[in-house]
Amino acid sequence: MSAPETDLKKQERRHWPPLVGMAIGVIFALGLLTLLIIWMAAQGNEPGEDERTPIDLPPGATIQQAQ
Repeated sequence: MSAPETDLKKQERRHWPPLVGMAIGVIFALGLLTLLIIWMAAQGNEPGEDERTPIDLPPGATIQQAQ
């Protein structure tokens, strides 16, 4: 079923505020995503001295560190 009245100029006038609002919302969300990515990259991913992951070795095996 088609719309009874299809005055495109009138519809454009009525729909521009919601479209602008949605565009602003998308731009805001992309800005937040960008900030999150920058913040995560700045934090780094290298563990500190206390945060190193222990290595499971078989019984009797040792780790020899290069000096």
